[in-house]
Amino acid sequence: MRRVGPEPGFEPDPGPGWRHYDELRLPPLLEAALEEFRAHGYHGGSVRAIAGRVGVTLPTLYYHHGSKQGLLVSLLMGSMHDVLVRTRHALEEADDLPEDRLANAVESITLYMTHRRRIAFLDGEIRNLEADNRERYRAEREKLSVMLRRVTADGVADGRFSTPYPTEAARAVLSMCQAVATWYRADGPLTEAEVARRYVTIALDAVGCRETPTVR
Repeated sequence: MRRVGPEPGFEPDPGPGWRHYDELRLPPLLEAALEEFRAHGYHGGSVRAIAGRVGVTLPTLYYHHGSKQGLLVSLLMGSMHDVLVRTRHALEEADDLPEDRLANAVESITLYMTHRRRIAFLDGEIRNLEADNRERYRAEREKLSVMLRRVTADGVADGRFSTPYPTEAARAVLSMCQAVATWYRADGPLTEAEVARRYVTIALDAVGCRETPTVR
């Protein structure tokens, strides 16, 4: 029988330190699965190779995660849990002005995609989730989308954002931020913080905001 795991998530709640990142330490089987998926993709990844990376038997792997699908679900759900926690703190810290809230949310998501790009890139593997798992993951990812849509709608209602398409603008901003995980490299010309600042500017332009967010 598969053991019931703890609440998803791989790092402690950062609280007001949502901009700070320590090295991510995954449980050994999930670390091995992540490296296998990074090297060979989900379909090319081997359950036997994952077990071999850790030095455990296949029954041990199946006991903890049920299957290769279970490993992918754990990685995706844990990653989404962590970015949601950080972004909620970012929104709570922001002032009431919609541009400040949007700036914090975009900064939080972009920082996650750069600092946690090793695992965040797995969002592209959603196509390999079984139907029930795909719906579970999409429901969690939708929470992130809702955060941006609400902030954007508030900005339009307050007359501070001029976009005629707030829902589409919010979706575009989220897609833009999530795509960072596919190209960002720590040895590139920009730091994580610099990418986040640039994406905040782009996001505010996308919603038609010309106000400058509060600088902390």
